[in-house]
Amino acid sequence: MWRVVSDSTRLPPVHEAWLPREHALHRPRHGGRQLVALICALVFFVTPTALWVVGLRPTEIENHKLASFPSITDGWGMFTKLPRWAIDQLVFRGAAIDAADGISRGIFGEPPPFGTQRQPTGPLPGSTPPATDESPDVATGYRQVIEGDDGWLYLGDDVRGKCHPRKPLNRTIAGLNKLRKAVEASGREFRLIVAPDKTTMVPEHLPDRYAGKDCAEAFTRKLWPRLIEEAEAIDVRPLLEKAAANVQRPVYYPNDTHWTDEGSVAMTMTLVENLRPGLTQGWRVVPGGAYTSSADLPKMIGRKGSKTSISYSVMPDGQTNRTTVLALDIDRPVRRQQPAVPGTITEPTLVFGDSFTKAASGYLTAGFSDVTMLSYSAANEDLDTTIKAFVESKVVVVEVVERALASGTAGFLYDGFIEKLAPKLAAAPVR
Repeated sequence: MWRVVSDSTRLPPVHEAWLPREHALHRPRHGGRQLVALICALVFFVTPTALWVVGLRPTEIENHKLASFPSITDGWGMFTKLPRWAIDQLVFRGAAIDAADGISRGIFGEPPPFGTQRQPTGPLPGSTPPATDESPDVATGYRQVIEGDDGWLYLGDDVRGKCHPRKPLNRTIAGLNKLRKAVEASGREFRLIVAPDKTTMVPEHLPDRYAGKDCAEAFTRKLWPRLIEEAEAIDVRPLLEKAAANVQRPVYYPNDTHWTDEGSVAMTMTLVENLRPGLTQGWRVVPGGAYTSSADLPKMIGRKGSKTSISYSVMPDGQTNRTTVLALDIDRPVRRQQPAVPGTITEPTLVFGDSFTKAASGYLTAGFSDVTMLSYSAANEDLDTTIKAFVESKVVVVEVVERALASGTAGFLYDGFIEKLAPKLAAAPVR
C-alpha cells in the first residue's frame, strides 16, 4: 500500500502571504506600499506627457542642449542615455530647482550643492593618487561654479583643470607644435590664440578661499609664459586690459564665463594685426545699442540669469560696417564671405575654435572677408568635413580657451587627428 510522505522541501500549495507568520517561507503582502509606489511612478511618468499635450515644453535650464531621445541603433547605450533624456523632459524641473535654491539660501544661508564635485567611491579621501594622463577627475570639494562677491560667478573648471590636469602640459604643447608644423609645411599660415579664463583676467571678485586656489594660481603663472614662448601663442591679454581700461569695467560678464563684445573685438583686432602688422591702423570701432541674452553660469547651479553687453560697428576701412550677426551653431562649418575692403584679410581663413570663437563670430567678418568658423569640440564627429575646412583655407587660426589647454582636454590635440590631417594638407599645398 502506497503511503504519501510529506516533503518539507516542496513549496506549500498556498500563497506565501497566507502562511502562518511562524512559517519560514512567510512573506507578508505590502499592498499599501506597492500601491503608493505605483501611483508615484504613474504620476512621475504621466504628468510630463500630460503637460506636453496641453502645450507645455521643457526648456534648457542648464548649460547644455536638451538630450534627444536615444536611438535603438545605440545598442545598450540606448538604456544608459534614457535617464538623461527623461530628466531633461521634466517640464517642472526648473521650478523644483528654483525652490531648492530658495530653501537652501533662505533657511541654511548657503547655496545648494548642485555643483559640488564629489569624491568617487573607492579609495578613502586623502589616499587617492595624483591624476595621471587621461585619468578621471580625482578632485573633491570643487564646485562647478564658484560664487564670488558682488554677484560674480566663475566656472569651476578654470580651477579644477589646473589642479588635476588630464594630460601633462608638455604633451599639450607638443600637440600644438605638431599641428602648427603640419599646417605650415603645406604653405599655409598658422596662428594660435588663447582665450584667457575669467579667473585669470578678473580674479578680484573671487572669494578669499576656495578649493584649488593655490595650485590654480601657481599653474597659471607658469602656463602663459610657456604658451607664448614654446607654443608661439598670440597674447591677447594686453588688448583685453586696454579695452577694459577704455570702458572702465571688466570685459568679462559677471555671471557668464565668456568675455563681452569688447573682448570679441579685441580678439579680432589682435589676430588681424598679428597676421598683417599695421592693417588695423585705419579701423573705426563705434559702440551701438545694448542687448541682453541668457547667461550660462547661473544655469549650472539651478538659477536664472541674463547678461547685457554693448554691440559695436567695426569699420576696417573707416566707413563700412562689417559686423554681422552671431553664428548660433559652429558645430558645422559656417562660412561667411563679403566683398574685400581696405583693412581686411582677403585670403580664405579658418578659425578653428570653441565658444569664444562663437561669441566673436559676428566680429570676425570685420577682419576677414572670407572666414570659416568651426568648433573643434565637434571636429571628431565628422573628420572629413573638418579636414576639408583646413584644406580649403590659406590661413588657419586655432583659438583655444585657457582651461582646455591647462587641463589637457582639447580633443583635437591627439596624434590620430593630426596624422590624418597632415597628408591631406600636404596633398593640397598653398604656393
